[in-house]
Amino acid sequence: MKKIFIGAIAAVVVAMIFSGCEPNRVNYSGPNYLMFSDTLYHYGVKESGEVFNIPVSATRAADYDRTLAVEIIDQESNAVEGKHYNLLSNTVTIKAGELATDVKVQGIYENIANTDSLGFALRLVIPDEDKWDLYGTEAKVVLQKVCPFDINNFAGNCVVTSTFFTSDNWTGTTTMRLITTDVAEDEENTIVLHDLYYDGYDIKLKFNTDDALEPLVEMDEQLLATTADAFLGNIHGNGDLMISQPTAYVSYYSTCEDFVLQYVTLNVYNDDGSIYGTVGTYVNILEWISEGEAEDLREQGY
Repeated sequence: MKKIFIGAIAAVVVAMIFSGCEPNRVNYSGPNYLMFSDTLYHYGVKESGEVFNIPVSATRAADYDRTLAVEIIDQESNAVEGKHYNLLSNTVTIKAGELATDVKVQGIYENIANTDSLGFALRLVIPDEDKWDLYGTEAKVVLQKVCPFDINNFAGNCVVTSTFFTSDNWTGTTTMRLITTDVAEDEENTIVLHDLYYDGYDIKLKFNTDDALEPLVEMDEQLLATTADAFLGNIHGNGDLMISQPTAYVSYYSTCEDFVLQYVTLNVYNDDGSIYGTVGTYVNILEWISEGEAEDLREQGY
């Protein structure tokens, strides 16, 4: 249904472009429809309290202001209006000659828990003749709490659990490692993981902060250990065990809970750069903990 609407709008745009090259201006003359511009929106709620917009569109401009009512569909919502968010107005106006307006919403940061999965549904209250049956008059909004990013929250004591530690390729005896991390001095939003899998080897991990709703981590291929260190003294390929982040899976971080979930692939290469063999692809979970929690783990032998 969304594709149909996008196609109609695209046709209007194309007509407008070509009208500039022809003596007679071409205008959209189809039915008038009013609708949300999309059926699903995902918004990050920050402590700064930004207002976010839910666009409403019309297929035709009018020579008068059009005021539309907006209602919350309680049975399709688990976010509570007045507690988790505020609808700043239950009406919106598309001004004369215009094709769009916005429903304005403000999330309530302090009332949303770090792990909450909240959303609400809205409906435009409009005459039947202005409804596009194929597209509808409803939109769903997902609210996600976004805590401020501070690279220093990812420095200090870190617990590493990994599916590698339960695989046949792990020659260690523990299923968890306690490591330390530092902020890299020479690279923005990057930390150094000391002794990630094996003692004496550091790995750099970068946090991508471009989009608060897509908090991704990035990692270049790096030396994880020698194959001798990893495989009980055995030398394979050129002797280096390399770690990289596969693009087929999404690796991300949480600013609210101070953890990273990362997919990694371990490879060994030949001297000429060709692949000798792939050890496997694994999932790492990195969780930053307090000094007191770290001390308790050290006393347990980690």
